[in-house]
Amino acid sequence: METVSDIASSILNQFQKPTLAFLIGGMVLAAARSRLEVPEAIYKFIVALLLLKVGMSAGMSVRSADLMALLVPAVMAIAVGVGIVLLGTVTLTRIRGVAPIDGYATAGLFGAVSASTLAAGMAVLETEGIAYEGFIGALYPFMDVAALITAIVLARMATARRVAAAGVSPDGTMVLGGGRPAAAPGQPGEPGLLKTILLDTVRSPAISALFLGLAIGLLSKPESVYQSFYEPLFRGLLSILMLIMGMEAWARLSELRKVAHAYLVYGLSAPIIHGLVGFGAGLIAHHLTGFSPGGVILLSVMAASSSDISGPPTLRGALPEANPSAYVGTSTGIGTPIAILSIPLWVALADLTIGLG
Repeated sequence: METVSDIASSILNQFQKPTLAFLIGGMVLAAARSRLEVPEAIYKFIVALLLLKVGMSAGMSVRSADLMALLVPAVMAIAVGVGIVLLGTVTLTRIRGVAPIDGYATAGLFGAVSASTLAAGMAVLETEGIAYEGFIGALYPFMDVAALITAIVLARMATARRVAAAGVSPDGTMVLGGGRPAAAPGQPGEPGLLKTILLDTVRSPAISALFLGLAIGLLSKPESVYQSFYEPLFRGLLSILMLIMGMEAWARLSELRKVAHAYLVYGLSAPIIHGLVGFGAGLIAHHLTGFSPGGVILLSVMAASSSDISGPPTLRGALPEANPSAYVGTSTGIGTPIAILSIPLWVALADLTIGLG
């Protein structure tokens, strides 16, 4: 009964957080046929400010870290972020009825990192007196950005292939025999398509803003404007974004009726599976560099978590055709409570395998 009570309490707490509260509020407004609208120009401005802030925060964290000590754990974090998206590619995106682009977006959000879940993990370790590296906070952008870019690129490649199979290539050229595009002499094939999509992803407004913020935080000292402008505005702007996504989510909720069970199962199981992937990567870093048991636990927590800050605006900006009901609902509504409840599991597993003494 205590476990059931903990789960219910965690879910209730999640519903009371601004991220999900404003998402649900937007859905309620849409269900009531409210005429409230947020102009597209304001939406784009909000996304740009949010991602500049997220990028600067990540860049400042990396700049203040010990880069040599950070190297191996950072590589492991990148591998975990990419690996989680690839797991989603061979599971969720292949379930009958699940729109592939929704599956990629959901996997991307689960591959990215929740700062609040990471903070909860740090609080648990501090309560238990378990030490961890000071640069742990700098690891999240490596996993976060790697997962989001991988998901966006895979989603766009899948879309390009479907368009080509339908008879027209992404650039509008006709397809011969309902198969591959008719390539002109010297025109690139599949490698050229990948290069085009990669460049398009990097140049997209969402990823461009994220990378710009990362570069500014890493190469300059933006602390004054960060503290005086971006930090105070961040939560308020995020709430408006979630309101917009809530209204859109309600409008597209009917698309999920036949596959809601797939997202439910994924949301319940993915945090545990992904946490185990992160734990394995942490063990490799531990044996290679002496990465602390506390660091291994927190890498597992990051892998088990799903993004509630950087992910939604990035995916909404880069994959506007993806359904927020699928990726935000599964992540924030189901995945996050499970990820938080799984933190003691990673502590126990670390104690069992490498010891905490």
